[in-house]
Amino acid sequence: MTDESGATHQFRTTTHTDSTADTAGTAGTAQTAGAASTAGLLTMISNQLGTQLSQVSPRIPHTPHNLNAPRPPHGSRTPRPPHNRPPTLLLVAHGSRDPRALETVSALADRIRALRPGLTVRLGHIELNEPLLSDALAALPGGSRAVLVPLLLSRGHHVKHDIPGAAADAAHLRTRLAAPLGPHPLLAEALHDRLMEAGWPRHLSDRARRRGGVVLAAAGSRDPDAAADLRSAAGLLARRLGVPVLAAHGSAGAPDVAEALRTFAGRGRTRTAVASYFAAPGRFATRAAAAAQGIAAAPLGTHPALARLVLHRYDTALAPAPHAALPDLASA
Repeated sequence: MTDESGATHQFRTTTHTDSTADTAGTAGTAQTAGAASTAGLLTMISNQLGTQLSQVSPRIPHTPHNLNAPRPPHGSRTPRPPHNRPPTLLLVAHGSRDPRALETVSALADRIRALRPGLTVRLGHIELNEPLLSDALAALPGGSRAVLVPLLLSRGHHVKHDIPGAAADAAHLRTRLAAPLGPHPLLAEALHDRLMEAGWPRHLSDRARRRGGVVLAAAGSRDPDAAADLRSAAGLLARRLGVPVLAAHGSAGAPDVAEALRTFAGRGRTRTAVASYFAAPGRFATRAAAAAQGIAAAPLGTHPALARLVLHRYDTALAPAPHAALPDLASA
């Protein structure tokens, strides 16, 4: 006879077998049957409890917000929190009345963005063009970080006073100042390429080297550090070209381009060229090219080496100093 519980069926089968045993072991058989009866009852109860517990589902908290939340579109990226985004690169140009200057620095900013996607690149001017540096800083969100990279080629008044002053006035930001672009070997590379584009030979014979010379035309500054930077830039270009390079000034300082060319002529160096040490076209660059007696190279402009150098200055400004972290230049 079969019951619903397998344990009950086993208990009854065991009892039936014990009742047919030899009569000589009746007492022992009765004790054994009692023990078996107790064990069977415990087994039956255990199995029934197990069956009932298996039918009970655990209670899981219902979270309709999480379950029903829309999924982001396929391929989309979760936006990073603002504090995890890299600081804005604020490119600080001088400014010029020549419309080509603004076009050039804007194109350079686009090239920088292409080199480093995801980096916010803004433009500000010290004078003459919009946005002015102060306005570019004011437009940045409060509490955000920015690195000011001067699109200037030497240390001078703008680098030492104007740009730090504007950064300090932007008290709602955390700012750092990068070094000016020059002097640097990447600028010598760009100057060399601009000279090649203007017709300077890629390879000079020994005779041509003895007759050759290049004037490095720059804006000029009365600041001794700026003058030292210009001389260093001239030395870098001379080593790259293999001919002497004389620095010339477009405004402050001496010699100017015409005087430098006369100096070369007095030394018997009549195969000359003028390298334009300007970030963009403008009044001084135009004046320097007009003074050339032969080859006159274009300004640095959007040369790829210039874009790489801007990013190098940006990264260096963010890197920790060897012994201490660089201080922020604004209250934050």
